Amino acid sequence: MKEPKELKSKVIEIYSEIALQSKDENATSCCGVGGCSTVDHEIFAEDYSRIKGYNKDADLGLGCGIPTEFAQIKEGDTVLDLGSGAGNDCFVAREIVGSTGKVIGVDMTPIMIKKARENAEKLNFNNVEFRYGEIEDLPVNDCTIDVVVSNCVLNLVPNKEKAFQEMYRVIKPQGHFSVSDVVLNGDLPAALKNDAEMYAGCVSGAIQLEEYMGLLKTTGFKNLSIQKQKVTILPDEILAQYLNKGEIDLYKKGEFSILSITVYGEKGSTCCC
Repeated sequence: MKEPKELKSKVIEIYSEIALQSKDENATSCCGVGGCSTVDHEIFAEDYSRIKGYNKDADLGLGCGIPTEFAQIKEGDTVLDLGSGAGNDCFVAREIVGSTGKVIGVDMTPIMIKKARENAEKLNFNNVEFRYGEIEDLPVNDCTIDVVVSNCVLNLVPNKEKAFQEMYRVIKPQGHFSVSDVVLNGDLPAALKNDAEMYAGCVSGAIQLEEYMGLLKTTGFKNLSIQKQKVTILPDEILAQYLNKGEIDLYKKGEFSILSITVYGEKGSTCCC
């Protein structure tokens, strides 16, 4: 696995390319990004078209769930979206919080921030804000957020422990989170683990489900639960680039698997981090 700075640079590079395309262009180009990248973001994507607040211009097909469906957001809440991209989940959350609430998106890819702000201006939203920053060092004050959401982004963060600590820090006492993410069940072959493009495609950056839930618990979150879980199937043409026939057979038998999950957790009654 590459160093964190190298991985982040690769993520920014790939997601900057994606930001320049529509969801339809990402879906029809070779594996989601112009040129023959090995990344296929559409493998994980869910259909948002029936969701209130959905804006097609903000949907680049990059998620692995719909966390706002499970996030128990209320009118007037302040919601933080980690890795907000072009603003898709932020605009859905804004539909729920209404004009009395607030939605903040944080992303480390400058061109995504620019695209999200442009989308917000088109929609004439004055209570949706996009901030440049990293999840391990959020540009958000302590204990100011009612609900944190995130969609297929935390697996990209090299230091997940720090990311979860930052989530805990910014959430208000008795606030909560609901995040969709990619985790593993069983040991992923080294070729998948070590490829930076697959990292940016949400696979090799993922950790074991048990470790993921353990880190959240150690951080201090309570009442943890998995709200949704499904096995993600990688196409044969992608598997063949990384695995030998024996490893592909093991994958198809379920000896190791890639899961998309939506996880819920609550902060306690004090603001202390």
